Amino acid sequence: MEFRIKALDQAQGVVSCVIDAVDETDLRRQLALKDLKVISLSRQRRIRMAARESKLNLTVFSQQLTSLLDAGLSLVESLEALAERQSGNGSVLERVLARLYEGQTLATALSEHPAVFPPLYVASVRASEKTGALQEALKRYIAYAEQADALRKTLVNACIYPAVLLGAGLLVTLFLMGYVVPRFSSIYEDVGTDLPVASRILLQWGQLIDAHAAIVGLLAAAVLAGATYGLSHPATRATLTEWLCRIPSIGRQLHVYQLARLYRTTGMLLRGGMPAVSALQMSSGLLRSASQESFATATQEVREGQSLASAMERNGLTTAVAARMLRVGERSGNMGEMMERIAAFCDEELARWVAVVTRLIEPVLMTVIGLVIGVIVVLMYFPIFQLAGSIR
Repeated sequence: MEFRIKALDQAQGVVSCVIDAVDETDLRRQLALKDLKVISLSRQRRIRMAARESKLNLTVFSQQLTSLLDAGLSLVESLEALAERQSGNGSVLERVLARLYEGQTLATALSEHPAVFPPLYVASVRASEKTGALQEALKRYIAYAEQADALRKTLVNACIYPAVLLGAGLLVTLFLMGYVVPRFSSIYEDVGTDLPVASRILLQWGQLIDAHAAIVGLLAAAVLAGATYGLSHPATRATLTEWLCRIPSIGRQLHVYQLARLYRTTGMLLRGGMPAVSALQMSSGLLRSASQESFATATQEVREGQSLASAMERNGLTTAVAARMLRVGERSGNMGEMMERIAAFCDEELARWVAVVTRLIEPVLMTVIGLVIGVIVVLMYFPIFQLAGSIR
């Protein structure tokens, strides 16, 4: 955090400046080293600085840092080079460097910037400091981030085409109901012919939308804004996830997705040298609330000395294949790598399911949208067909 201070300097008199410190105790320690006597101090708001810091691309930063370390530069030299290059994010790297100059560890320096360096990243660095394998830890995190990003992109790409198709269908339907149908309604009123019940209901809806176009538009915008705002809140997303989990097929795949994240994260931490219980505790936030209790029970059983594979299997945190692979990992003593393989297996299973569902949902959506638009068009033209038949 930043503090604005006014202090007495024996050489320059009263000086005013902004100093970054972990807390007030750390601030006073820094001032004592500089022979400054505090007159007044106050905390600075860091909203703008936090926004700047959060723009740092952690994966790119890790790749660049790994390349510099592999080239033979020391950690401090590497960070100095990156701080000079990252003009927009140089402040956070300079703050990390300042902590290293004071003799603190890299993990401690990174933990002061949670908006940039998440707890998982800090834990990986802290574990590597005990083994002296910082490059390997960074490479594992890069691989972890790329795999997680690839899975996320697979899911997003699978949703793009159905979303575009559904949006186009809704726009066409609104255009027909709000513009075309009211015009047909005025034509039929001039003709004065009796209309079928279904056509009459459709035309009445069209007239209602046309007469209250502004209200309908505001209502649609409010629904869209409300949905966007609701989905931006974790509680709403958690509720939606719980509802989707009640659907058997979707619920199973969401469970597989959570397991992939859980095993990939835990495996990366184990390979970095972190104890099993600590790695499990660090990964607990990746599970939905319904699975938190089971995971806590499994972690407690592992802490008591029970087999990790058995604990996970008893609490429903494995699949049939994952349980077998965990037992193999325990026998071989290579649990971290085995967990990452389980995550890759879960990713492949989820990708196959997404591909199948996408191929099924696209024609279904096209059929439903085509039927809706076709029914509207037929109901609009049906009175004309009826009138032509009566003339004959």
